[in-house]
Amino acid sequence: MPDNVSISYRGATYALGQGPQFYGIWYATAPHGQPLEWWPLTPEGWTAAWSRFASVEDPRTIGPVAQPPVAPMTGPTGPPAGYPGTPAAGQQAGWQAESAPDPASLTRNARLSAVLLGLGVVLGILGLFPVYTAGVSLASQAFNLAPHVIYLAVWTLSAVLILLGGTRLRVGALLGLGTSAVTLGLFVADAGTPAADGAHGAGLVLGILGWVACSAGVALATVSGLAVRRGLVAARGGAGRFGAQPGHDVVPLVSLILAALGAAIAFAPSWDSFTLLTSSGASQTVTAGNAFANPGAVITGDVLVMIALVAVVVVAALWRPLRLGAALALGAAIPMVAQAISAIIQVSQPTSPLQFGISSAEAARLGLTIHSGLTPMFWVYCAFLGTLILLCAWMVLAHGQAVGSPAVPGGRLPGGPAADQAPATPAYPGAADGPGSPTGPPTAGGAASATGAPSPVGTVPAAGGVPAGGESGAP
Repeated sequence: MPDNVSISYRGATYALGQGPQFYGIWYATAPHGQPLEWWPLTPEGWTAAWSRFASVEDPRTIGPVAQPPVAPMTGPTGPPAGYPGTPAAGQQAGWQAESAPDPASLTRNARLSAVLLGLGVVLGILGLFPVYTAGVSLASQAFNLAPHVIYLAVWTLSAVLILLGGTRLRVGALLGLGTSAVTLGLFVADAGTPAADGAHGAGLVLGILGWVACSAGVALATVSGLAVRRGLVAARGGAGRFGAQPGHDVVPLVSLILAALGAAIAFAPSWDSFTLLTSSGASQTVTAGNAFANPGAVITGDVLVMIALVAVVVVAALWRPLRLGAALALGAAIPMVAQAISAIIQVSQPTSPLQFGISSAEAARLGLTIHSGLTPMFWVYCAFLGTLILLCAWMVLAHGQAVGSPAVPGGRLPGGPAADQAPATPAYPGAADGPGSPTGPPTAGGAASATGAPSPVGTVPAAGGVPAGGESGAP
């Protein structure tokens, strides 16, 4: 191995280490020559390098490499010009003292989270067929079936993302967490709906148990991701997982919160409108669905839905990086979209006169016809919800590129490009030609390895514990 390359972590296929003015990834069997990818010798550079390494290497094989004392190399001793300085020694020592879960622990937690989510989804599917409430099953009514299928689809996607690890683990956990927070109130409202025989069916019980299992799964995944990130934030002396956003983001984020508040308010009034016409020409318009015209337990559930939507979106607006906050906000918005879809399906179906206390015989005598539609407040709700989703897309697009992303000499790792990798930029003096530059990384000089991510000679951080990109100090 060349004297100016120091390998810090090694896996079955790749190795992560430091060159004179860069962090790099090499093949584990050939840690010499040009690295497969490299990053600037900065705190952000190490964060991106670790995340990339963890995303292409099996976390169970990652381990630290014992390094003998190395005499200081000649040449530059700081990061290349144009990059921020490295943290103080005290900050580096803070990381060394920080306890972080090892890759095997994170893998176990991810698998357990996925198992809990899988169990919850299975219970939810089983709950579609027995009696749910009012003597009917979810599967027998399309307007009730559709939203529950959407919830289960989100939790299934969350389980898949959690198993993929890295930044995707956090995206999946936050997406599922937002959905669980809002659907809590919806299940409370369902449980509070009066049953035809005074008791609820097995479908509701299975549905609630499924929600509990899914919520436990996403909570475990979220806590695991935050535990790793907490160590990185402490080492870098930065802000926690929440923080003030740049000034140019204030207006969109305030708009995001106002859109959530508007959708929550518009969720309460009546959405369904029915016009009753008789053969004699008499007509009457009736609205239904007002959240506050229900039994107390149902009102409680609906209020919980409104509070959860606004609270989750506020947290998402404060989350760093915002692209992860977008996953949390989108997870909360999806159940609200499901409610809108349910309302559209319901009004598209024939309406029984029994709903208005009129028997079929009486309806036939009167020549009664019923026309169903949606009130203006429903479309106001949809407008607020659409604005919320568009702003979630803005959070991803405007904050999805990585800070300190690597220049890539000679192509990318076989694992494929990082999902949030930004265009390559020169990472050190002499790399002005960008990726594939014949000059390669410098072979002389050196710099102390003091970064804000896991120290190259410190404890083993959890694989995928450092997101490759986003704002500094992101969870």
